[in-house]
Amino acid sequence: MTTTAISPLPAAAPAPAWARRAAHAIALCAVPSGLWRIAMASGVYVGYGDQVLREVYGIPGRGIAYVVGLAVLAELAALSPVLLVSDRWRPLRPGVLAPLAWTASGVLVLGALSVLFTVDSHSYLASGTPQTVWGFVFAPLLAVPALMTAVTWSYAKRHRARARARAR
Repeated sequence: MTTTAISPLPAAAPAPAWARRAAHAIALCAVPSGLWRIAMASGVYVGYGDQVLREVYGIPGRGIAYVVGLAVLAELAALSPVLLVSDRWRPLRPGVLAPLAWTASGVLVLGALSVLFTVDSHSYLASGTPQTVWGFVFAPLLAVPALMTAVTWSYAKRHRARARARAR
């Protein structure tokens, strides 16, 4: 009986340093707006009057859970691109994860454009400092679509090379 050694599948190249930094930057981009939302839910004055908080956001009340939940959900979503640069944990095969990442990237681009042109929440804010602070805490989110597209491109490129090597 002869035995043959089975060569292991070629591993995908590790993510370049720029892609790792971009994936982590996405997570950091969500932090200021999340902290702003948590401050709003905690009763810290962020520029909304009591009437607006009650009628529009339901704060105090169940609106607190919504606003804090949105902050947590946004941060978890912002952490997901780290999976594209991770060498240790892969919840899905690259053939499934790459199209999902491209879809997410496209949705982020469209979402950023629609928010940019239709955002209404800042219209309830008091003018001056509250609007300036609002702009500073939400501005980093505008970088997310470009960063996500770059990370997704890197992931797809690395795993496309792996698939070609496997086909040989």
